Amino acid sequence: MISDRHAPLQPHPYGAAYEQMLEKVRYEGAYPTHERAEEAVRLVLAGLGRQLTGDERVALAACLPLEAARVLAAQVPDTQPLTGWAFVKDLAARSGASLATTRWDTGAVFAAVAAYAGPDLTTRILHQLPAGHALLFGRPELTQAA
Repeated sequence: MISDRHAPLQPHPYGAAYEQMLEKVRYEGAYPTHERAEEAVRLVLAGLGRQLTGDERVALAACLPLEAARVLAAQVPDTQPLTGWAFVKDLAARSGASLATTRWDTGAVFAAVAAYAGPDLTTRILHQLPAGHALLFGRPELTQAA
């Protein structure tokens, strides 16, 4: 095998946009390592991919870096959407992490997702999801007028 020993080593074969997303999540979540931030991103985006359908799912995937969009789009949407709290409990059960850690992970990842999606798409996503998700995105809970 021929190699150029002067070529820089690339620790992660990801695109620059995904690396930036991971750094944003690492900063938001105060994670000690890049790998820990990536675990959170993969877990939460997979969970979100099981919740979103329709135009919002397609629009969000188009906004995210390719690697993140693949994680989101690879999931088959659940037939029964979960409330925000049930979403966190489901992720905790899948990952084996505590509820507090999973809630923290969700907030850190959703902060990055909202930055990529922008306020209009984030609002559309929140209108599609059951109660409790707005708080996970760091927004006040949206309520319907009586």
